[in-house]
Amino acid sequence: MKSKKKERVGRVISDKMDKTVVVCIERESLHPLYGKKVKKRKKVKAHDEENRCREQDWVRIVETRPLSKEKRWRVVEIISRGKK
Repeated sequence: MKSKKKERVGRVISDKMDKTVVVCIERESLHPLYGKKVKKRKKVKAHDEENRCREQDWVRIVETRPLSKEKRWRVVEIISRGKK
C-alpha cells in the first residue's frame, strides 16, 4: 500500500538554522469569481539532518511526525542545486 504522507516540492529560502531549512511551496489556483490564476505561497520548516541544503535549492519534502514546535516536514532529496 502506498504511503499517505503528503509530498511537496519547493525552493529553500533560508538555511541559517542548524538541521533546519525554510522551504517556500508555491501553487497556482484559479480565482473562484474571476477565473484568473493566483499564485499562493506557503513557508514551512523542514528537517535537514546532514545540513546539505543551501539557499535556492529545489527540494522534495515529505510530511512527518512533529519534530519541534513548527517542524512537521523532512527533506527527502535535493532535486537541483541553486545558483551561487
